[in-house]
Amino acid sequence: MLGQIAFGSVLMVISVLMAALAIWALETAFSRNARWLARAPHRPKLALVIVATSLAVLAMVTASVWLWAVAFHQMGVFATFEEAMYFTLVTFTTLGYGDVLMPQDWRILGGLAAANGLLHFGLMTAFMVEALRHVRVRQIEFTEG
Repeated sequence: MLGQIAFGSVLMVISVLMAALAIWALETAFSRNARWLARAPHRPKLALVIVATSLAVLAMVTASVWLWAVAFHQMGVFATFEEAMYFTLVTFTTLGYGDVLMPQDWRILGGLAAANGLLHFGLMTAFMVEALRHVRVRQIEFTEG
């Protein structure tokens, strides 16, 4: 049990670090282009920010799902990589169909994967909202000022 918690914690830290690096890169890109994003026309630039953040979020979630799936497969938790990927994706999104289950000995690790997914989606939602709010506020300030 402690081994699963330790290993799952390491995977969670790696996953969060990957997300933090991606958020840092996007924040840097948005900061460097802040003046351009603030100038008219606003709607196409806001759409660009939505697309960029959405693609970044998808990439971050995909990378984390791959991380967990590779770990599950390498540890022999699932017979095939497809099964490991499917389980991880269903668990990460907290969908939990229940058609593919963790073996009894690995259930704690499955719960940690679900917790990591929940954390990821919360973090990514907050990032998307903050990025859009920041750009929109700058656009309004630029128009009024």
